[in-house]
Amino acid sequence: MKLSAKGRYAVMAMCDLASQSDSGKPVALADIADRQEISLSYLEQLFAKLRRGGLVNSVRGPGGGYLLAREAEETRVADIILAVDEPIRATRCSPAQPFGCRSNKARCLTHDLWEELGNQIYLYLSSVSVADVIERRIPAGRRERAPDNGSGNGSVAAE
Repeated sequence: MKLSAKGRYAVMAMCDLASQSDSGKPVALADIADRQEISLSYLEQLFAKLRRGGLVNSVRGPGGGYLLAREAEETRVADIILAVDEPIRATRCSPAQPFGCRSNKARCLTHDLWEELGNQIYLYLSSVSVADVIERRIPAGRRERAPDNGSGNGSVAAE
């Protein structure tokens, strides 16, 4: 499963906004665009969706910009990704195909595996707040060797 640039950039921008809004003053999108090296026009599109999703408030006029609509501790990464219309799923089935992804409407053999992976990703992203990210409370992943299954082809697994 690969998260698109839309979801990644939205999370990056929201974390930047949270880290810059300690003063309570609105943060200009141009400043976020410069710091995060994201196109300003792309950020404008993303923030329109984030505003509609109730995650940010906009302030017009001189000194205007954006503020978090709620505390960073209460803003979940999953909410950001979903607000910009990024699905969190790993199956090839679309919501329009409720029965399955195969031509006969049946589920593929691995459907349940990928569906549960999508559920686990959603649960993880729902457990992480913007505050967790900006305060670096995300534990660094450990890499360790997967158990050798006898094929002599031990692989590297990430936790």
